[in-house]
Formats: sequence, C-alpha cells, structure tokens
Amino acid sequence: MRVVMFGYQTWGHRTLRALLDSEHDVALVVTHPKSDHAYERIWADSVADLAEEHGVEVVLRNRPDEELAARLREVRPDLIVANNWRTWIPPEIFRLPRFGTLNVHDSLLPAYAGFSPLIWALINGEKEVGVTAHMMDGELDAGPIVLRKAVEVGPKDTATDLFHKTVDLIEPVVSEALPLIASGRTDWTPQDRTKASFFHKRSIEDSRIDWTWPAEDIERLVRAQSDPYPNAFTFHKGRKLRIVRASVSEGRYGGTPGRIFIREGDGVVIVAGADARYGQNHGLLVERVRTEDDTEYAATDYFRTMGGYLTSQPS
Repeated sequence: MRVVMFGYQTWGHRTLRALLDSEHDVALVVTHPKSDHAYERIWADSVADLAEEHGVEVVLRNRPDEELAARLREVRPDLIVANNWRTWIPPEIFRLPRFGTLNVHDSLLPAYAGFSPLIWALINGEKEVGVTAHMMDGELDAGPIVLRKAVEVGPKDTATDLFHKTVDLIEPVVSEALPLIASGRTDWTPQDRTKASFFHKRSIEDSRIDWTWPAEDIERLVRAQSDPYPNAFTFHKGRKLRIVRASVSEGRYGGTPGRIFIREGDGVVIVAGADARYGQNHGLLVERVRTEDDTEYAATDYFRTMGGYLTSQPS
C-alpha cells in the first residue's frame, strides 16, 4: 500500500516508525510545526526529523488546507494513518484513500475520545487503559474499531507510567492493523455509542486542586499530573504550591477541606472532602511539594507547623 501519515509528537513518531518498518511505501508525512504549549513540549519526539532521515517528504501544517488536499490527490494514497493529529481532518481528505483513514488513539474507545485520555482516565480511577486503531469517519474518534490493546493501571501508576505502557503498544497495533486493511477487510466493529465519552484538552487550570474532592480523587490527580506534566497545584499563604507526591492517609480526619492538620508517617495530612465535617474521611497525605522557585521539599520540612489552609485561589 501507498501510505500517508498525519501525526505529531512521540505518538506520531512511533506510528511513523511502524510504517517505515512495514512492507508498505510511506509516500508523505504531514505533521504540525513545533509548539510552545506546555503539554506539546512533553513527549515531543520529532515526526519531521524521522521522516527526513528516511527521505520521506514532509508537509508542516496546523490544519489541512486546499494546497495539502491537492498534494494528497497527486500522491494518491491507498491509506492514511493518523496519530495525535491535533485538528480536524475533513471528509475530502480522510475519504480520499481507497482504504480510508486509520486513526490510532491512546484510549480504549469508545471511552475517552478527544484529548489527554490517559490523564483523564487516571483521574477517574480506570482499571485499564490502552490503544485503539479505528477507521475514521465524520465524528471525532468514533469510527469502527479495527483492533484494541489494553494494559492494567497499577495502584501507584502515574500518567508518565501509563504513557510508557501505552506508547509501547502503538507499533504492534499499527503493524497488526496494516495487513488486515490491506487484505480488503471491512468487517470492523462499530463503537457502542452508549459507552462513549469525550474530553477536552488539558490546561494549567485543570491541575488546580479542589479540596472538596475526596482524598482518593486528589491523590489520583497528583499522579495524573506527575513530572514532566505540570503538577497539581494549590496555594499556601497566597503562593502557588505544587504537590509532587501524595497518598491517602491511613487515619480519618474531620474539619474543613484544605486544613493543614497533622503529621502522619513521612507526610502531612490535608483535610479533604466536601463532607469532611463529619470526621469520617481520609485526608490527603502530602509527601513532597515544589515551590514557585522550583525548589522541592519534603512536606514535613516545608510545613514546619500545623494549622492554616491550602486554598484553590491565592487570596
């Protein structure tokens, strides 16, 4: 098959690597220009550099335009493969190849369509994450499934851990999907839309800690915002404080959400949960923090005395 790839960052890089290692001809690669967005500087292996190393033509675009569509008509691909392409691909492009367009998405579709699926899945306490290869249609991440591969989410896994687990699935997923498509099969599995969910891109605002959440939920947010992602943050005495590592307290503590309460083991307990006034909740055991000047402290060194509050706003 004659293949064109649309992709970006490490996800696109791994996809292109699988295509280059296949028996198929990679005729053109379309990727985004480099970005200064906080989340796009992470896992930023260059698709363009890999393509150029292999003598493949590269087109840089933020979104498809008529010039790109004309070039694709000249190339006449049998298949487009997309992974981590950040903008809409119109029907005149995704329907152009005779086999259509294969999209590779890092969730177990139909759940977690859209953006940052691993982070959202970890925040929500999912037991599995994975990678889905599906045929593109007019609705984002909604086309019929060619194949999926899953991995378990461990009790201490961070978003970084899940990235490494799932990015290693990309090449086998692509390698196994290509011969199925080349064989002419079209009996793919429709997505069950009753199980679909769709999430927006992450922003710094989404890392803000709400102390009315249960401690278990905040602990997952901290793991979901592990380095090198922008960490989950709160405010202490008007200054931004990032929570680098935390767990759920052994004891149950009552009071007002956000209260810096008591030492427990190697950390400091922060009261959490909208119903903390009843005294039945576990707290968030903060273990390591990072200040605005990027200095990291053990929580027991940073919080020298108990009392006061961590807040969602600097005031």
